[in-house]
Amino acid sequence: MKTIDELLAEGVRGKRVFVRADLNVPLAGGTITDDGRIRAVQPTIAKLAEAGARVVVASHLGRPKGEPDPAFSLAPAAQRLGELLGQDVAFATDTVGASAKETVAALADGRVAVIENLRFNAGETSKDDAERGAFADRLAELADVYVGDGFGAVHRKHASVFDLPARLPHAAGYLIATEVGVLKKLTADVKRPYVVVLGGAKVSDKLAVIDQLLGKADRILIGGGMAYTFLKAQGHEIGISLLQEDQIPVVLEYLARAEKLGVELVLPVDILASSDFPDLKGKTPAEFITVDADKIPADKEGLDIGPKTRELYASKIADAETVFWNGPVGVFEHPDYANGTKAIAQALTESGAFTVVGGGDSAAAVRTLGFDENAFGHISTGGGASLEYLEGKTLPGLAALEV
Repeated sequence: MKTIDELLAEGVRGKRVFVRADLNVPLAGGTITDDGRIRAVQPTIAKLAEAGARVVVASHLGRPKGEPDPAFSLAPAAQRLGELLGQDVAFATDTVGASAKETVAALADGRVAVIENLRFNAGETSKDDAERGAFADRLAELADVYVGDGFGAVHRKHASVFDLPARLPHAAGYLIATEVGVLKKLTADVKRPYVVVLGGAKVSDKLAVIDQLLGKADRILIGGGMAYTFLKAQGHEIGISLLQEDQIPVVLEYLARAEKLGVELVLPVDILASSDFPDLKGKTPAEFITVDADKIPADKEGLDIGPKTRELYASKIADAETVFWNGPVGVFEHPDYANGTKAIAQALTESGAFTVVGGGDSAAAVRTLGFDENAFGHISTGGGASLEYLEGKTLPGLAALEV
């Protein structure tokens, strides 16, 4: 995989460099609530601009249905990128149309432009190779060189991620190089004890990674909505908690395998449970009880791990040398159900281990709960991409850069 430093050594002054970034930031009323992904790609963009490149930044945002939708415009991200770079960033109001062509043509050496949301064009996400390729052809007309640095999208076989690198000289940006380097530390020559914390809503989202990690991790701590399928598999009452009943046979198999392999698969011992899902918007006080994990009342839903589980999980992390965490262990968006996720984050910062926060909601939780990002070894920009890498899958966006 060619590095950006190798590309810079060849010279990029005056060249149009297409940077596939991940500017998929959360917005509330058009205001960015977490600019972590923009800050993560800034070093690559800044370095190219300093070297005199004419930088064309592209990304997706949200899930528009293949046509323009103002709610998913990249305009706020372009403005924030300009603030971080300390220069005005031009913004094209389309992807490959007149505005994009004119905006790119007007770029001077060392200047930066952002084109509109790639997913406003159906060709970006099409499963049809020809349609996707046709969009990639039009994107290629905007550039001389391609730099892949949108790690959060490398697990997608999309036009700008997979097809476009085949049409231009290409290299990996600093963010992708960093992300891949970190993930290699979780898959080869891992320092032990190796502890994995998995949360989130659906156990089905994590089954493949559990399958892989059962042969690699020393301890796997389970929390979030997915924990209740494990508890149900053990025969416990889980009330109206999240349940994927069809996954119980697989969960039972994994519990048996963990015991056979000597892997600690740790489940909650107590739970915060309520009859009503909390009002996240108003964050009104929640009514909940703390119960043993095997005694959740039939009319209540588990919404966070309890105090005994917080202490248990912190003790399982304390002596770790390597920790990977993906997924909050409770409804952290509400302050009454944030203590479990907060306890996990705190335990990571105090462990002395090499700690990796696996993107997505975990990264959002770390920032929302006020933790210093520098207290963690690495905060990934791609939750789904990180998981698929650990599952051993070939990621299309990485494979395209290796050709």
